[in-house]
Parts: sequence; structure tokens; C-alpha cells
Amino acid sequence: MKERIIENWRTLAATLFSVALLASVYVIVRGIESPSTVSASTESALLQAIATKDSDGDGLSDWEEALYGTDPRVIDTSNLGMTDGEAVSRGLIVPLSVADIPTTDTSPSSLDSDGLPPAPKEGTLTDTFAKTFFALFVKAKKANGGADLSESEMQSVADEALSSISAFMDVAPDFKSAKDLVVAGSGPEALKEFAIKAEAVLMKNMSTATTSEIHYLKRAVENNDTAALSHVASISKVYRDSAIGLSVLRVPTEIAGENLALVNAMMRMSQIASDFAKVNDDPLVTILALKQYPQAVLNLGNAFIHIGEIYKTAGISLPSGSPGASFVNLILDIAASQQVTKKP
Repeated sequence: MKERIIENWRTLAATLFSVALLASVYVIVRGIESPSTVSASTESALLQAIATKDSDGDGLSDWEEALYGTDPRVIDTSNLGMTDGEAVSRGLIVPLSVADIPTTDTSPSSLDSDGLPPAPKEGTLTDTFAKTFFALFVKAKKANGGADLSESEMQSVADEALSSISAFMDVAPDFKSAKDLVVAGSGPEALKEFAIKAEAVLMKNMSTATTSEIHYLKRAVENNDTAALSHVASISKVYRDSAIGLSVLRVPTEIAGENLALVNAMMRMSQIASDFAKVNDDPLVTILALKQYPQAVLNLGNAFIHIGEIYKTAGISLPSGSPGASFVNLILDIAASQQVTKKP
């Protein structure tokens, strides 16, 4: 049964544990140089894939289609006799929050009561981006004496709007603070008891996923596998429920800080995985989540590493199969299994 915990978390962490996170494990635990594979970033490649994905080949990426209110599956959403990309370049279709230019030859079925494509869903990041874009657009146009903005100026407005949204996303608060934890007890027996209870939390919250959230997202983006996103959502729940479970345990003094870091790292991973699952409906939120993903997984791995170090420093050895061992030795076990797998 204990082996299921390791297998489950190995599945969730498959990509980063084998690249950036595993490199950190080896550096800290084994004291060797980082593997060269760290430079090959799965996240960067996937980020680029989402940012440039153009499902219908009309010259607009899918996330831009959400901004402009066009359909990523239809080349000529408004029946203008040209691709959506060309219509945007000619100024016939503009971001929804800036849409004050009536179009011609439009299909009533694709327009709202104002003669415009439907706006992004209220509350989505794309909707927020459109509103931010509009405010910055008005400001830039006023500074330009009311004249139309050039393509490069419009791009600058878009970049500024995206940076503004990104900064907003970066300040998400931690799930818990030190005052929220119940800190009680210390010493070897208290640490062993905590490890057993923490292991029970991980055992209770396991997924049936066969790969990691990043791989499922890759399937969804590259293969239009919508079923993969349901797996991403279930993985998000695993992270969330594990964080909640660990946050209510009585934690020994020696490990309080590391448990807090682990709880917050798990909850952040849950939030990011949840944002991954929104890639089709709110692609901007997935793009920003991807930018935060490597550091979030690194934080998760480091929390486990530090927990293991504390038990080792305290002289507590939990052999494989003994109560609490899967929790304490999780990262070392995953690192060891990855190393064995890589041997010829």
C-alpha cells in the first residue's frame, strides 16, 4: 500500500522531477552537478505551443481569438470574405472592449445585439485582459492626439496589458500562514507520529492519473484531447485535498516551517493545475499558470527535500515499508527510481 503513494506522486511529478526538480534533488542530496537536460524545458515548449496555437489556421492564435471574440474553429467568423487574421490586420475586427467599428457582411447568428461577436465569458482572465487592454488603448490613443495607433503601438498596448495581468496573478496569497498551524510537541516520537499521519493524508488523496498534469495539458493542446483536461482537474483536487489535510495536522515544532511550505506549495500546484484545465475556455490564464509552474513544482520538491533532511538530522530513520516512510523519503525514493530507470 505504501508503494502506491510513491507511484502516485511519481506520476504527478513525472516531468519536473525528471528535469528541473530532479536536478535540484541531486544537487542538494547527492551533491552532483545539475543534469544538462534541465535546459530542455517542457514548460517553455508548451507555453509557446499554447501562445501560438492556431486551430483554424486563420492567422490568429486561439487566445487572440478569445480576445477578439472570434471562433478558433472558424476561419472567417464574421463572414467578411477573409480570414479572421486578415480582418484584424485591416481593423475590421478589434478587441471586444475596443469594438466601436461596425463590420459589414456579418452573419446575424454569430453576433450579439450590438452587432459584435460575443464577449469573453465574464470573470475569465481573457475578459479581464480585454478590459485592461481597453483602458490602456484609450490612454495610448489620447496620448497620440486621437489618431489611430500603429500596429507596433497596438502590440505595445497588448504587451503592457498582459504584463499587468501577469503581475496581478503573481501576488496570489499563500493558502496558510504560520498562525494557522497547530504546532505542538517535539522530538523523535512526535516527528514519527506526524510522518504516519501525513502519510495517511497522501494515501487518502491519490489519483488514477497515468501521467502528470503537464503531460495531460500537452495532450489537450497538441492533440485536442479534451478528455485529458478532466484528468488535470482531478490532479488539481489531489493537490488541494492533500494541502488541506496536511494543514490541519498537529505538527511538531521542528518541522512546522517545512510543513507550512509544503501545504502552500501543494495548494499553489492545485491552483495552477486548475488553471491548466481552463486552456480551452480561458487560454490566457493557462499561459500565465505555465510561467509559474516550474517554480511551483520546485517549491514542492524542495519542501519534501527539507522535510527529509530534518528527519535525517534528528536521527530518525524510517526504512521502506515502515509507517510514515513514504512521506519522509518520498523525494529520495522518486529520485532513486528515476536514476534506476535512466540506467542502460
